[in-house]
Amino acid sequence: MDAKNTFDTPVTYRLIRAEYAVGLAVALGFFFAHITEVRWLPAVALFLYIDLVGYIPGAIAYHRSEDKAISKVYYVLYNTMHSLATQTVVALAWIWLAGAEWALLVLPIHLFGDRALFGNFLKPFGLDFEPVANPAFQRFRSQFAAAAGDDRLVERLDARTTP
Repeated sequence: MDAKNTFDTPVTYRLIRAEYAVGLAVALGFFFAHITEVRWLPAVALFLYIDLVGYIPGAIAYHRSEDKAISKVYYVLYNTMHSLATQTVVALAWIWLAGAEWALLVLPIHLFGDRALFGNFLKPFGLDFEPVANPAFQRFRSQFAAAAGDDRLVERLDARTTP
């Protein structure tokens, strides 16, 4: 990906996920190194509120919708709650109001875990709320791989889009 080509190849996607896995490992390392100092009620609440506000409402709306078209509000909620910028502001506000504490590490643990373990990044409006292979993107990737001479990638992509 670059400024003129805003897509990832399978390799760059895996590399980005690997970078988040490093962040996840560091955050988990600090969390477990201070496990006896973690206040569990704030830790659990901070971990869960991201999905309670940002994911669950959209997932419910999506699964209830017959045509899977849902309001863009759900995408904005997801992207806001799953933003490192938003959760940094939350952590700074928490520190200002209640003081620094190890429970705050659940914020990057949640976000880095979503990205590293599940491959979930911010949600674009043009795609389904839940991960579904977009046929136009699959065709593009197949054509891109063919143009690059990557026959193995073309075969894998064709296998994914063939019913």
